[in-house]
Amino acid sequence: MTRCEGGLSGRNGPAEKLSASIATLFTRLRDMSATSTTPFRETAPETVGSPTRTPMLAVENVSKNFAGNPALHPVSLQIGRGEVVAIVGRSGSGKSTLLRLIAGLEASTGGRILVDGEPFGEGINPRARLMFQDAALLPWLSVLDNVLLATPRGPDRRQVARAALAHVGLAAREREWPLVLSGGQRQRVALARALASAAELVLFDEPLGALDALTRLEMQNLIERLWLESRFSAVLVTHDVEEAVALADRVLVMEGGHLTFETAIDLERPRARSHFAFIELKERVLSQVMQSR
Repeated sequence: MTRCEGGLSGRNGPAEKLSASIATLFTRLRDMSATSTTPFRETAPETVGSPTRTPMLAVENVSKNFAGNPALHPVSLQIGRGEVVAIVGRSGSGKSTLLRLIAGLEASTGGRILVDGEPFGEGINPRARLMFQDAALLPWLSVLDNVLLATPRGPDRRQVARAALAHVGLAAREREWPLVLSGGQRQRVALARALASAAELVLFDEPLGALDALTRLEMQNLIERLWLESRFSAVLVTHDVEEAVALADRVLVMEGGHLTFETAIDLERPRARSHFAFIELKERVLSQVMQSR
């Protein structure tokens, strides 16, 4: 994760049962930190496949040059609140560059990015959390303390962090060190850290790319289950077309710094990967990726 909120100090309230709904805890945290927003004025066609009609994120003609060379041509897209959008494409197509611009890790050359209609300015996007392929855990901190790094200040910080670990199946490992965990378990801790932060926008930059096939499938199912519970907005960058179709409400194809294709994934969740409609969508997206040069 790229941004840590709060420290390890602060008064902790009495522990409650770990079975308490994490969705309720997220709602309380967001209510505490809510700020007034300006309604978004639509400048592009309505978002396709969005669970709601209110854009949470708007990317308007955003571009990025490196040493005068365009890595990302002017790109525009909208992401609805509670929507999952996947971006697929070949290596070097500009997917991760766009994700880093949304996260605020890079400054754009042109255009602007708005959250709830307001530009977030320079620096890290305060409403987003970024998950890399590497879990980026601090090895000298326990599993619980790594999650606490991103948990907002408050009397129930430890309760929130423990509930997040429980939701990813690691409640019993909170005192252990990251080095003794498997790759999949470390990514679960990173996911718990994102959940505990109550981030409204989660940015996934190939977070499952280094996992074996079975662990990757388990993590995909876990991400979908947590999304169904919390309904955060998400952008998933991946090379895995099947993963994109399984998790996203919309799939975009990027090539040469351009968004070249978009399709809505109007399938019930959880998605049956052997179903004809799923296979047809996967083949359609894959053909677009393979045609791009």
